[in-house]
Amino acid sequence: MSPDELLRELGELATSLGPAVRPTGTDELLRSLTETARRLFGAAACSLALLSEDESELLYTIAAGEGAEDVAGLRISSSHGIAGWVVQSGQPIAISDLASDPRFSRELAEQTGYVPQTILAVPVETPQRMLGVISLLDRDTRRPGAEQDMALLSLFADQAALALASVEGFNVLGRVLLAALADAATGNDLVLALRRVVDGPSTVDTDLAALAATFAALARRGAAERRLALAVLRDIGEYLERRPPRPR
Repeated sequence: MSPDELLRELGELATSLGPAVRPTGTDELLRSLTETARRLFGAAACSLALLSEDESELLYTIAAGEGAEDVAGLRISSSHGIAGWVVQSGQPIAISDLASDPRFSRELAEQTGYVPQTILAVPVETPQRMLGVISLLDRDTRRPGAEQDMALLSLFADQAALALASVEGFNVLGRVLLAALADAATGNDLVLALRRVVDGPSTVDTDLAALAATFAALARRGAAERRLALAVLRDIGEYLERRPPRPR
């Protein structure tokens, strides 16, 4: 296969595969989750902080409510403050008197222009790893059902984790395709190169490599085969949506 043919085939694969796996509107979904949680819990503010790749820092990516403009983009050590405690311990926490808690960083809060009195924070995680923490500040604890707030906020965290895992999966898939391209550039067929990633020692996700190889093979078949594969994938997706979540 010539370099031009290889690049054309890779482009066609990316065009057909990208819409199938790339999450759409992830940032908007996370903003909506954060703002909806703030309103639902009657909280002064709600934020989502994510672990850096090396897990040394927490980056506040989304915030709504009091101090939101100053919170978004803030970086702190992943071992610092209430949020750091949550990601390190993997446990949710509710504190009704932050001023008396030694883990609370008043100095950090003052940087945002809003110093809360209470906090409810839960981890955002997948079965594989910790992703971050979602926090509510000064929620209305007098409203009906407030005793279930921790369980309810955990559901918001689960939805955020699903969205983030989709983004991560797409990024890994990009690395899979680049690894295959490097192999294919030496003269190998693209499908064979993708399968080589699956079969050989690699730092990429072999399941995604196998998926990419399958898409590449399907791209060479007729429309009927592609429709059949799509129907099977839809059935699998519907089945997974009906299944209860796995216990952690």
